[in-house]
Amino acid sequence: MKEGVTSQITNKISYVITKEDSLEKVTNDKAIQGIYQQIREVLIQARSRAWQAINTEMVVCYWQIGRLIVEEEQRGKTRAVYGKGLIKELSIKLSLEFGRGFDKSNLWNMRAFFLCFPKIDALRRELSWTHYRLLLRVEKQEARSFYECETVNAHWSTRELERQINSLLFERLALSRDKAGVLKLAQKGHEIQNSADLVKDPYVLEFTGIQQDEHFLEKDLEMALINKLRQFLLELGKGFAFMARQQRITLDGRHFFIDLVFYNRLTRSFVLIDLKIGDLTHQDIGQMQMYVNYYHRELTAKDENPPIGIILCSDKSEAVVRYTLPEDNKQIFASRYKLYMPTEEELAAEIIKERRMLDLEAQLFEKEIKK
Repeated sequence: MKEGVTSQITNKISYVITKEDSLEKVTNDKAIQGIYQQIREVLIQARSRAWQAINTEMVVCYWQIGRLIVEEEQRGKTRAVYGKGLIKELSIKLSLEFGRGFDKSNLWNMRAFFLCFPKIDALRRELSWTHYRLLLRVEKQEARSFYECETVNAHWSTRELERQINSLLFERLALSRDKAGVLKLAQKGHEIQNSADLVKDPYVLEFTGIQQDEHFLEKDLEMALINKLRQFLLELGKGFAFMARQQRITLDGRHFFIDLVFYNRLTRSFVLIDLKIGDLTHQDIGQMQMYVNYYHRELTAKDENPPIGIILCSDKSEAVVRYTLPEDNKQIFASRYKLYMPTEEELAAEIIKERRMLDLEAQLFEKEIKK
């Protein structure tokens, strides 16, 4: 009997001690949490600075190696040893002493690096060697300069840069600009100064996984874009933040639904996106006009700019767009989307086709007026 009572008392004492230890542990955890977070932040920043310093030195080192190779080639033009065999011999010797990283292909990249970026002071410390290797694939100097600026300005990862190059972002933006506009694009990157600067034509949506010849509904495309929202934000461009999908607005008891709603911090405006399968109609444009008017009158603050409407369609008639919208339109845009990576030739051909159609329509319009 006494043993049972003693055991119960012992258990209670142990429970109290354990509970007090647990409470003390929790209290201590809370006490050190603050300083732990501060130390953690110091370590993270130190690692980031160390990585940045190592990366900068690596890029400069590879630029110097490229310079030495080019200068040696130039001095040894008349001797075969300084021809194609130079890279091979260097690769063997450097790999034996310094290990990986000095295969022939990488040495060729270093050589090309110096030739494409001859001014060492112009190198961007924000870019890694992998960034520069991707930039070396871009043949046009204007395009290469554009991607370099945009990578720094938009903080693109190497994967994001590769995707933008493959989707011909520079070519898509440049095709609708004159020579001065293309030069500015190359030197300063994609600047957002007005609503039209936000819009691309076409948009490339290869990341959705939907095939171009596949039968699908608008809701399928919408779901695919939501599931790949990060990739879609990259394609949309700078300053976009996702707000809502299937946003309902009610007018006199009738419900309407906007497919996707974004906000752009650069233009300080809502951006409404409607998805359309097939050819664009004037009814589609009229519907977007209603959405834009509603957001402008009901939801836009005084210090914000008017909302922007973008209709994404698989095809469109420029004449339908032009004659449906007012001449001073700056808010509503119609752009095609492609579910695959287009070629530069394909993009150029489409622009030429559109310009010819516009010229033809203008000529017909002038004849009608003369009648």
